Amino acid sequence: RAGYNVLSFAANVLLLLFAILFLWAKSASLLNRPLPPLPDLKVSEESVVEIADVMQEWVNYTLSIACDITVGRNLKLFLQVSLGLWLISYIGSLFNFITLVYIGVILSLTVPLLYDKYQEIIDEKWCRAHKAIQVLLMRIDNSVLKKIPLASYKKKKTQ
Repeated sequence: RAGYNVLSFAANVLLLLFAILFLWAKSASLLNRPLPPLPDLKVSEESVVEIADVMQEWVNYTLSIACDITVGRNLKLFLQVSLGLWLISYIGSLFNFITLVYIGVILSLTVPLLYDKYQEIIDEKWCRAHKAIQVLLMRIDNSVLKKIPLASYKKKKTQ
């Protein structure tokens, strides 16, 4: 409601922090007081190398999964990922970022408590829903996906 997004809010908070530290340092030199306590802000080379190695493994794993989905000839998995991404895009277009974060925090605090309280009922409902979805997917698979012709890579007999 204030017209702020996350980026402008973070920039304003950092601007305020820098202004306070600047004024503190200038007034400390004038009044013979100690400077504001700031930690030694350095990143060691070892930690950078460790982070880079972890990020490289994660990126390579993600790219291999993306390659399997796009090129891997698994139409069902491709359609599931496409539907999931479209659903995330649609939900994201309905809310702004702060609202999504707020909803995520509220859900992460309430859902585990509700599941602990009503675990048997929820498990029963999930089982029924899973069976119904499996039946629906089998119907779709038999009626639509089986009719799509796949390219045949059989070698022609040479005579």
